[in-house]
Amino acid sequence: MAKVIMVQGTTSNAGKSLTVAALCRILKQDGLRVAPFKSQNMALNSFITAEGAEMGRAQVMQAEAAGIAPDVRMNPILLKPTSNCGSQVIVNGNVRGTMSAKEYYAYKKQLIPDILAAYNSLAAEYDVIVIEGAGSPAEINLRENDIVNMGMAEMADAPVVLVADIDRGGVFASLYGTVELLEPQERTRIKGLIVNKFRGDVNILKPGLDIMEQRLHIPFVGVIPYLSLDLDDEDSLSERLHADQHAALIDIAVIRIPRISNFTDFAPLERMPGVCVRYISRVHELKHPDLIILPGSKNTMDDLKWMRQNGMEAAIRKYVSAGNPVFGICGGYQMMGLTLADPDGVEAGGTMDGMGLLPTHTIFCADKTTTQVCGTFETVHGLFSGLSGTAFDGYEIHMGETTYEPGAKPLTHVMRGGVTVADGAQDGVCCGTYVHGIFDCEAVSRALICALLTRRGLSDADVSSFDTQAYKQQQYDALADAVRCALDMQAIYRILNGE
Repeated sequence: MAKVIMVQGTTSNAGKSLTVAALCRILKQDGLRVAPFKSQNMALNSFITAEGAEMGRAQVMQAEAAGIAPDVRMNPILLKPTSNCGSQVIVNGNVRGTMSAKEYYAYKKQLIPDILAAYNSLAAEYDVIVIEGAGSPAEINLRENDIVNMGMAEMADAPVVLVADIDRGGVFASLYGTVELLEPQERTRIKGLIVNKFRGDVNILKPGLDIMEQRLHIPFVGVIPYLSLDLDDEDSLSERLHADQHAALIDIAVIRIPRISNFTDFAPLERMPGVCVRYISRVHELKHPDLIILPGSKNTMDDLKWMRQNGMEAAIRKYVSAGNPVFGICGGYQMMGLTLADPDGVEAGGTMDGMGLLPTHTIFCADKTTTQVCGTFETVHGLFSGLSGTAFDGYEIHMGETTYEPGAKPLTHVMRGGVTVADGAQDGVCCGTYVHGIFDCEAVSRALICALLTRRGLSDADVSSFDTQAYKQQQYDALADAVRCALDMQAIYRILNGE
């Protein structure tokens, strides 16, 4: 059975996900077989495994850091918010239903056998399991039915290290308050404290660390510096969505709809030299981009209504009428069609007009498509003709079926379930596809940016090749190097060994 260590945080976005990823990478470098685990994740960024199971992208990132394939057992419960008080509940990669917060709170203890089966199965195959908590363990109103923080630590008999974000301020109060709000038996599980995102001279911090150790009788096992790394973030907490704008040859505007999902689709474009990717939610922020991208959405109809109400849809239609390009992914592709229908109430119910940018119709249905795909671009006309014949792979996550008007041109053909089918649509400067991760293919992202450069009369000769996978590995190694230097790894190993 695997050894185990759990990373909990004093708050959301304290650094749990990256700390788990760093430990996975370090332990892998040290010759151990290691896997991440998070019993329950709430996120709109998800991934489809080779088996067609849906899981949170944070655990995908951590699996990549560990050098192993993503496995749905690493995230047996995924909650995908559909509204302010409801979520789609995904168990072991498959949709269990949509529940209100109250319904799920009463139901979730029934999922403990699923959690334990996934955890025990992983623990039988690996040397170490690194568990990630969620939010804070000091949410005292949620303690009774907890299955992701101290409740999970108890199920796995896991020692805990507690991470706090000093960049937010109040780090000592955050650590002290969290520990003091725990029950006595919960406090005994905390074997180490970590300060994360520290800027400056650690010697100035040391008196505070010493006082905290005296009061809590828990040692600090490290102070992790503020790291500027480029790794996939989790959901709306990503700093990527609030990044400062910078001058660039190519300006891409991604519409930040309220229920944006899988914005990691656009990370490969952000990494390309000379490209600026901006996430915008107001018409005045649109300005004059070279390309507008409509991203995935967990509620396509409501997000289209949001764009309609705040004037964004009208601004995009005006942008297109001037001959400027729009690219839609998944929910964004659905919005661009002629009509949206939801007869079974999968989303908002009823019917509504789409944006009228593509000759398609979408009907939402209860059956969810979750599959990895590979495909090839059809002959693409106009601006993006350079994409013609380009091969790619990616994955689909959607609950709608899209049909074409007579004479409509698909954008790609994909292999889905052993059958080749048409995907996406093209019409003038507008394109859309169901495929997430399509820009991870260097040939696709390169052709897209070259087309935009050519349109501006700029040379595409300097668009260099970009190996996304090699880049990710470099980032994981840089993360591991920085965290290994910052942590007392001997103390981490003592915690793992139960000493």
